[in-house]
Amino acid sequence: MFFHLSSKLSFALARFVAIFSLNIVYLVAGVRAEQLPNIVVILADDLGYGDVSCYNEQAKVKTAHLDQLAKEGMRFVDAHSPCTVCTPSRYSLMTGQMGFRIPNGGTVFSGVGGPSLIANDRLTLPEMLRNAGYSNYCVGKWHIGLTFFDSNGNPVRGNGVEAIPQVDFSKPIEGGPRSHGFDSFFGTACCPTTDWLYAFIQDERVPNPPTQLLDKSNLPKHPYANDCRRGWIASDFPMEDVDLAFLKKSQEYLQQHLQERPHVPFFLYHSTQAVHLPSFPAKAFQGKSSAGPHGDFILELDYVVGELMKTLDKLGVADNTIVIVTSDNGPEVASIINMRKDFQHDGARPWRGIKRDAWEGGHRVPFIVRWPNHIPPQTVNNQLCSLTDVMATLAAVTNSELPNDAAEDSFNMLPAWQDPAHAPIRDYVLMQAFAGKRTLSIRRGNWKYIDHPGSGGNRYEAPSELQIFAIEEEAPDAPGQLYDLAHDPGERHNLYHQNPSMVKELKTLLEESKSSGRSRPIQH
Repeated sequence: MFFHLSSKLSFALARFVAIFSLNIVYLVAGVRAEQLPNIVVILADDLGYGDVSCYNEQAKVKTAHLDQLAKEGMRFVDAHSPCTVCTPSRYSLMTGQMGFRIPNGGTVFSGVGGPSLIANDRLTLPEMLRNAGYSNYCVGKWHIGLTFFDSNGNPVRGNGVEAIPQVDFSKPIEGGPRSHGFDSFFGTACCPTTDWLYAFIQDERVPNPPTQLLDKSNLPKHPYANDCRRGWIASDFPMEDVDLAFLKKSQEYLQQHLQERPHVPFFLYHSTQAVHLPSFPAKAFQGKSSAGPHGDFILELDYVVGELMKTLDKLGVADNTIVIVTSDNGPEVASIINMRKDFQHDGARPWRGIKRDAWEGGHRVPFIVRWPNHIPPQTVNNQLCSLTDVMATLAAVTNSELPNDAAEDSFNMLPAWQDPAHAPIRDYVLMQAFAGKRTLSIRRGNWKYIDHPGSGGNRYEAPSELQIFAIEEEAPDAPGQLYDLAHDPGERHNLYHQNPSMVKELKTLLEESKSSGRSRPIQH
């Protein structure tokens, strides 16, 4: 009898076969699952390159725990988020594929927005690790799209405040972390204290649904507080303690896992609220940084990193755990404006641009990785890399094979992790700005080509506080921008007209990557 399997069933069957096959390989080769390293990825939100003191000697907040992590591991100084805003970057981290390659790949969700950007049959990072024998836990901000349903079983497709009352919270949510390879999830649909839904999700449910509109009268009022929308809030949702709630849950997951499955490797993806606006640090951090509410929030993020490291150490697994800390994009407009003005702290230093911009400040991010006995400590790495590369690198770490129809923009950086002097692995890297496919850029060596005029995100020419950061364009009539970062790291001198041959080379390479659907070479 012949019959047709649905894509989801086919994928599930393939996953079972892969796990079974891997177990056979382990038995034959004598490799035990506990020999694989545990993995913790901490994704900060809107943390700029200059917000971390080991990246910026002029930073007004001492990030002691992040600095210590860098001393014990490797600090990448040419790492890039795939996009200059959160949703596409998070999609790319989870899939190894640039967000602009898929429909709605430039979307930024809010509230109960969805559906998931991740297709049902697409291999994800946690699915790849599950196939290798890992247990996977997701804590914090998801923001890649979910599907909530109304009482008639129809998907709710609104994003705003009016969509929340349409949701039947007794019905399970689809398209979240557990639909894409995680075993457990505790967190929020979108930005925890910005968007319209202020309630925790546990796996596929909201245990305590929102019952009333947020009363903002008791919340902090300062220049970093204005991103908080008046959405629907649950009675147990702590607007100023969200990151502490996330920290507690990650610690509980780690403790429970090591009690129940000590010989099974784990993957923890901890996605913070900090330091996305509004800057609502917990009371224990308020006034502690001497750099205002946003400085206090950076301090709280650093504390979270330190506490997670202490937990790994206490549980006896720190030496067999890869820890990666990075950010989804550059720092936000309001934090840059006010931190520069009030505290002489520049979260984008030394780069031009901020969140949403195609310039370096929008996407060059901190990237610190620690893996004792495998990564040399106290090292700085100049390798050009992207958050998309996490998937192929961890595939190499776990001996997982990546099919050609997965992780199309992911490169294996393991050789560079082990040897900071390793030859360049990537020929080029792609980035997308706020407007998605219409605002792409490409970097090869020291040359950077931006395939559009202007920032691709923020409007510096419009009357606003951003005007003070505007730089007069040397080639205002050029349809694109070309910069030599070796001699012009501030991206002030557009060489579009002076070097047309380089413009042609990079634009051709960009168009080839767009048309081929990949930047990672096909494996034969």
